[in-house]
Amino acid sequence: MSRKRNSVAIVGAAETTEMGRIDASQIQLHADAALNALADAGLKLSDIDGIATLGETPAGVADYLGITPHWIDGTTQGGCSFMMHVRHAVAAIEAGHCTTVLITHGEPGRSGSGLTRTVSAPASLAGQFELPYGIFGPPTMLTIPALRYMKTYGLTHEQLAMVAVVQREWAALNPRASFREPITVEDVLNSRMVAYPFRMLQCCLVTDGGGALIVTSAERAKDLPRKPVYILGTGESVESPMISQMADFTTSRAFRISGADAFAEAGITHDEVDHLMIYDAFAHLPIFGLEDLGFVPRGEAGRFIWDRNTAPGGKLPMNTNGGGLSYMHSGHYGMYALQESVRQLRGTAPAQVEDCKISVCHGNGQWFTAAGTIIMTNQNP
Repeated sequence: MSRKRNSVAIVGAAETTEMGRIDASQIQLHADAALNALADAGLKLSDIDGIATLGETPAGVADYLGITPHWIDGTTQGGCSFMMHVRHAVAAIEAGHCTTVLITHGEPGRSGSGLTRTVSAPASLAGQFELPYGIFGPPTMLTIPALRYMKTYGLTHEQLAMVAVVQREWAALNPRASFREPITVEDVLNSRMVAYPFRMLQCCLVTDGGGALIVTSAERAKDLPRKPVYILGTGESVESPMISQMADFTTSRAFRISGADAFAEAGITHDEVDHLMIYDAFAHLPIFGLEDLGFVPRGEAGRFIWDRNTAPGGKLPMNTNGGGLSYMHSGHYGMYALQESVRQLRGTAPAQVEDCKISVCHGNGQWFTAAGTIIMTNQNP
């Protein structure tokens, strides 16, 4: 748990040149994002000696880019894999296994060009004990905890709809967001039902896109053109690979462990956080995240969002790029959340939070199976 604070920094961060629908294969998206991040950092491919990636293998990305690394990470835990990649890169750099790590993402979720898909094998636990009963795909899986939470804590459909409304308000300020037109609670509740209680506007987008990060030591970062974004704290955890086997449908053990570890390592309080990113593939995930990370008491996150605390002008700006509901979601959203945290701390975000010094970025993966949390700052004591 103990490590030297601010010893590692993100020095390059960029998304693919285009977003939305792109005429490119998955490996091309990885490469496009990687080259953009290198240009952002003022580095060359020859400077990279560590690679982490999802979707494509580290070997595939390294070969495509012409790199022979000293360290690799192919951790695959869904959309929060990139948070885990950052955490593992920090450990590798501090241990001296490598000096500069490239983390890539690219996914043609909309066009499907060259897309690598993973499915539950019939012999897997989910294949044997969930798929035969119609629990297949994110909408049908994630309805279970959402409905239990609504029944236990009295979360209303209107409060759940408000999550999407607030995300669209942030997206309206972001020129790269897929959808920017304002929506109301009524619009959300009148949108097409997908899987009860989720309407279409409460489900993530399906897009093409990707992004890349470059992580190196704080010492080396001093010589690079971008102001570093330092890693304060990190956490990760996993729960059951089956949604039906969650210990408690109203909370995620993986969320709680990942968040608590990151806060403990960072040595900060929740009141010190200026900006928050919580993976929002579906509208209830920010509600779970706010509570499991400790920002609000159990059962109160719906009211917290309804009262506009996370909206533009609120006391805890959250998902300021528009989130997976309105900005981008190519299948594994965690990279986009990390990109926004970096932008906020650099002071370059389209919807910039004033005097932003500390950002918490939390992701989940493979439904509620996994979680990763990264706490970042632009302050180097």
